[in-house]
Amino acid sequence: MKKKTITAIVLIILAVLIALVPLFTQKGSEFGGSDDAGSEMISEITGTESEPWFDPVFETAIGGELPGEIESLFFCVQTGIGVGIIAFFMGRFVERKKHEDKA
Repeated sequence: MKKKTITAIVLIILAVLIALVPLFTQKGSEFGGSDDAGSEMISEITGTESEPWFDPVFETAIGGELPGEIESLFFCVQTGIGVGIIAFFMGRFVERKKHEDKA
């Protein structure tokens, strides 16, 4: 096999392991967001409960809390858009460099 093929296979296996190992090693753990950690830290420092300044837009529109799957979907869409924008500009810079090198 070619060296590039072996490298690609090793990297794919490594990526799959990075994704799957935490699923099996972190049983019973909960994933808390930064909002939870921030409000807990404020309560610890000030000794009082913090109150949010406003209600989330989607929660007030549907009259309750969003399901976790929908929150994950919004986060993934946001991440995908951000990665797409970054990849677009990186591609533009690479192509610009190639055209400048030819000239």
